[in-house]
Amino acid sequence: MKYHEVFDLSEGELYCGLCHVPLENGPITLRYMGNDFPILMPKCPLCGLGLIPEELATGKIFDVERALEDK
Repeated sequence: MKYHEVFDLSEGELYCGLCHVPLENGPITLRYMGNDFPILMPKCPLCGLGLIPEELATGKIFDVERALEDK
């Protein structure tokens, strides 16, 4: 599978606020307006909650959101 982005933080750096276990790098699919965007990023191994880094949220995700809404 080809990923749109890869955000690789050192495992054990961050913890899930719900499960209190270290986040692990893994695949997450972001969905927006019927489009899927596979991304490798830190996520909780128990609940699957992913961490979206600020630079992704304010950068590429914002750009994709604007492009999709303009269609």
